[in-house]
Formats: sequence, C-alpha cells, structure tokens
Amino acid sequence: MKISARNQFQGKIESITGGAVNSEVSLVMAGGQKIVAVVTNESIKSLNLRAGGEAIALIKASNVLVMTDDTNIRLSARNCLSGTVNSLNIGPVHAEVGIALPDGAEVHATITHRACDTLGIKEGMPAKAIFKAPSVILGVLE
Repeated sequence: MKISARNQFQGKIESITGGAVNSEVSLVMAGGQKIVAVVTNESIKSLNLRAGGEAIALIKASNVLVMTDDTNIRLSARNCLSGTVNSLNIGPVHAEVGIALPDGAEVHATITHRACDTLGIKEGMPAKAIFKAPSVILGVLE
C-alpha cells in the first residue's frame, strides 16, 4: 500500500491506556522519542495492538505545527519531536519544512509562507514538530 501521509514512523508500543471509547497508545521510536496516538478501542482490537508490539504512526504534514521558540509556551498537543530544520522548500502555496530528528528520521510539516517568515525558519536551526494525538493514525504490518 502507498499512502499520502509524509510522516511514517515505526516503533514499539510502550503502553496502552484504555478509555470508554478510545485508548491512548504510546509508541517509542528507535531514537527514544515517543509518539502518542488516540485511537478507538475497536482499532486496538482489529489491529491487535499490545504493549511490546510493533506499529507504524502516520501523520499528515498538514497536521504538524512547527515551533522554533518554546519560551514559556504550554500546549495541549501531546506530541513534540525535537530536531533541526534540514530542509525548506518554498512552494507557490505553502512551505514544506523538514525537521531531522536525532535518530536520523525526518518530520515534514506544511505551513504558510507567512508562518515561515514570522518564525524566521532557516536550515540548521533547532525546531520542534508539534501534533495532537488524535492526528496520529496507527497501522501494523501483516
């Protein structure tokens, strides 16, 4: 299967916290950074998700926010992956920002030109990729 989500991260399920309708799944990537996903309990069953199992987290680039200065900023988003801007592609409509993570993986975000200018985004600067747990789609390899 091919999929349009630019961000695809494989990892090991650290924990699953069940709720009445949804569950929170914590996935640890190879470099130790974590991704939290909120999925339905039905998805937990149909994908046979369990602690210690493998899963793939998919996040569309349009769901990723870029933060370059987090001084005293508190957010409700559960996911914050820290890295360095390693690519910046200014297109006719949006800019695509690539953030290299310490483990060699890369997170892609699409943001407006204005946001790119306001943040002063340049290759080599530290940045964080922020996204909410319900924006994460989990998959498994069969």
